[in-house]
Amino acid sequence: MAVNRVPVLKRCRSLGLEPSYLGYDKKSNRTLNRANKKVSEYGLQLREKQKAKFIYGVLEKPFRNYYERADRMKGMTGENLMIILESRLDNVIFRLGFARTRREARQVVGHKHVLVNGKSVNIPSYLVKAGDVIEIREKSKSLQRYKDIVEVTGGRLVPEWLDQDLEGLKGTVKELPTREIIDVPVDEMLIVELYSK
Repeated sequence: MAVNRVPVLKRCRSLGLEPSYLGYDKKSNRTLNRANKKVSEYGLQLREKQKAKFIYGVLEKPFRNYYERADRMKGMTGENLMIILESRLDNVIFRLGFARTRREARQVVGHKHVLVNGKSVNIPSYLVKAGDVIEIREKSKSLQRYKDIVEVTGGRLVPEWLDQDLEGLKGTVKELPTREIIDVPVDEMLIVELYSK
């Protein structure tokens, strides 16, 4: 399995991203000096795609598959792509506050700590549907790890398309998100332009 080992703050700097979008509360003091280099149209499109891939922790091939799937769906391809990425199980765990970062959420799912509608799911890319109930399994709820996580993420805002119960480490997907609700700083139209060349 391919693993992204790029230092997070370094990657955030190069993409012009705030680390808070990834769940990190660190700040980088360094600035990126590009000596007045004009970025081409292709460069802008590529950067937006890299941003989306980095934020959601998706590699190139699955990202391309998501794009093709979004293209086949009704509606705007870019919006569909963002909705698909947002409804990945690892992202939902992060949004519910059961993990500090998306990488940690991926690990939580991979270690079989998560139940979807009462069934154990260990696939981070599993796409949730409206009405799904997501919870941390009983055996894992008492772990110190989750007490620490809840302490850190307790004040985090939960998107309105999710219903959260931090006490019981449980959440419900009320509906699939719309593009207006998704607060990720990615211009999906540039990604569509890049792939439609």
